[in-house]
Amino acid sequence: MTVVQIQKRDGGKPDTLRANGRIPGVLYGPKEPTQAISVDQKVFEKLWKEAGESTVITLEGVGEPKDALIHEVDFHPVTDIARHVDFYVIEKGKKVQTEVPLVFVGESPAVKNLGGTLMKVMHEVKVEAFPKDLPHEILIDVSTLETFEGRIAIKDIPVPAGVAIQEELEETVVSVSQPKEEEEAPVAEIDMESIEVEKRGKKEEEGEEGGEATGEDAEKPEKTEKPEKN
Repeated sequence: MTVVQIQKRDGGKPDTLRANGRIPGVLYGPKEPTQAISVDQKVFEKLWKEAGESTVITLEGVGEPKDALIHEVDFHPVTDIARHVDFYVIEKGKKVQTEVPLVFVGESPAVKNLGGTLMKVMHEVKVEAFPKDLPHEILIDVSTLETFEGRIAIKDIPVPAGVAIQEELEETVVSVSQPKEEEEAPVAEIDMESIEVEKRGKKEEEGEEGGEATGEDAEKPEKTEKPEKN
């Protein structure tokens, strides 16, 4: 079991702790009074990657060693660095409930051969078990999804002995969706008759304009010859 050193936190501003490379936090449990603590930032970053929220760890440095789970972590929204951590101290001899991540393995024939898309509905499940039986992760083999009608539900997940999933049995975990057919944009039909009519109309208009100009010239009064003087 992984052992993590913590320190009791007596006052002091959280920002000062962070500036000194430590993460403020608390520990608590059914039989454990809430205590303010801190943990080395680099140690915790490594612990988080390896243990996550589903692996039991041992906390040392504040009273007797305590078996605990990482219960909640607050991360900076920009840097993604942990700013605060809660440790849940496990009551000895009691089962615990926690969420275990799902890891999808294998390749679905419906995706590979039929062009479908793997739809991961759930990424973690709530389980109950004694601390020693808690799995770090649960593997989901998607190679059984051969058609678009296939799916893997909670009831289909194989779990280690002593572990019970606390979810609805018929709830879908993963399935495969059919590829969307691309709809071709409709091609507008060209009305050749309308185009010919339009062309003829323009020619007629041009002809009328030319005729009007000729008519105006024809209507001009003729010059009268002046009588010769004797």
